[in-house]
Amino acid sequence: MHRRLFPRALAVLAVVATAATAGASTATAESPTPAQTRLNAAIDAVLADSRLAGAQAGVVVVDTATGRTLYDRNGDRRLIPASNTKLLTSTAAMKLLGPGHRFTTDVANDGVRRAGVLTGNLYLRGGGDPTMLAENYDELAARVAAAGVRVVTGTLVADDTRYDRTRLGPDWTWDDESYYYAAQVSALTVAPDTDYDAGTVIVHAAPAGAAGAPPVVTMTPPNGWLRIDNRAETVATGETSISFEREHGGNTIVVTGQIAVGEDPASDWMTVWEPTGYAADIFRSALLRHGVRVLGRTVLGEATPRDATTIARHDSMPLAELMVPFLKLSNNGHAEVLTKELGRVLSGSGTWSAGLAAIGTYAGNSGVDTGTLRQRDGSGLSRRNMIPPSQFVALLAAVRTEPWFDSWYAALPVAGNADRFVGGTLRSRMRGTAAANNVHAKTGSLTGASSLSGYVTDADGRLLAFSIVLNNYLTSSVKGLEDQIAIALAAYTEEGTTTARLTVPTAPEAPRAPEGRECSWVKPIVC
Repeated sequence: MHRRLFPRALAVLAVVATAATAGASTATAESPTPAQTRLNAAIDAVLADSRLAGAQAGVVVVDTATGRTLYDRNGDRRLIPASNTKLLTSTAAMKLLGPGHRFTTDVANDGVRRAGVLTGNLYLRGGGDPTMLAENYDELAARVAAAGVRVVTGTLVADDTRYDRTRLGPDWTWDDESYYYAAQVSALTVAPDTDYDAGTVIVHAAPAGAAGAPPVVTMTPPNGWLRIDNRAETVATGETSISFEREHGGNTIVVTGQIAVGEDPASDWMTVWEPTGYAADIFRSALLRHGVRVLGRTVLGEATPRDATTIARHDSMPLAELMVPFLKLSNNGHAEVLTKELGRVLSGSGTWSAGLAAIGTYAGNSGVDTGTLRQRDGSGLSRRNMIPPSQFVALLAAVRTEPWFDSWYAALPVAGNADRFVGGTLRSRMRGTAAANNVHAKTGSLTGASSLSGYVTDADGRLLAFSIVLNNYLTSSVKGLEDQIAIALAAYTEEGTTTARLTVPTAPEAPRAPEGRECSWVKPIVC
């Protein structure tokens, strides 16, 4: 791993001083070297691709050891960054919450316990943990039973009051609502598997044993919070066309289409309406399995009394470990939970506005010119986010001096590494090139917006920070153009005196996700 200390003030001044005028690329205030001239010509050629005709492109490259800007085109232009927004959120969380920060989920009671009977209420208190699995709720239930509780005379209270009750980002599009990358945010939630997509359920449709019967539909985890409306059919032969959709405002999942006898089950990840109730349902079922009956109903959204006695507790993995599924898989839910957690910890308000204010203050203190950008959520789903590439590079340069940098850097996706929890959203990109197992960068995708910002070690061993943000294109994907630029940076060298033009290899084609989505957002995973 390459890590050189870099003065923050020098980094920011270098980036800001070399901001390009619209549509023009520049080098630095100094005369460009022949190698730099070749690099500029190579990147200019990539950006001249017809797929970017009529589009906007911002690209900045800086040598982190010297602060020298190697390339800048439209570096000061405000562009929609998509999931590159997570660079701001993740670094703010590491700095302000700390790499050892954990989320706590606990169970408490406010009554009297005698001879196995709890006279009072049982409280399930959420601490925002986006990694809570059904098995973790089962462990909590087992501890309640081990404490001798057999009957609860009162209610089961699901306490999600650590954060506010605004479940969706203010600018998120309505047609994303049922897809798992736009899950509702709650301080008390459930993830169906170790991708930790909190607030979602996996729905499976397996063919029946004979044509004409409906498929067998199940859910992971099993629960009573969602209802299945199965309109699909098992057929003798034919292609699978199973579709799942959750109706707005409720938890009915409609299954349509067909699946042939003998085919593998079709599956999809769907969001739930009101994750707090989902978590309470999972926990209540776990209590029953362990012999604990709650006589009263389930109540959502009430606070646990201050004098309540804690019976069981579960702590999440530390934040430094959470960075891996968060950044490798571009997990939107993690970004939004961290945003609200920042607000809660720093100002006592678990809201988007408080969390974004904390991120903005952190970014400004790190040398980012926050007067040039707008951040509306933690994940980048909002199209009202506008961040210049130069400010991403300023952030990337500044964080290299942080004591937590190594773990954060390792959590970024790594180009061309087939291991899903190493390569992440870059695992199928830039394979077999100088950028493979070299580029550590955050990807970003929305329809008509694509980005790639991070680090690459050039052929001379220098660590370069770069940001590529492309907007307003009409083609389905411009990822190959981003890859070509990253490959050119990996091959960049200032040794030798040749004036020959730098040839940029064509980036290998990677499996394509549906337009506007990160590849890791498509389940089953396509990258």
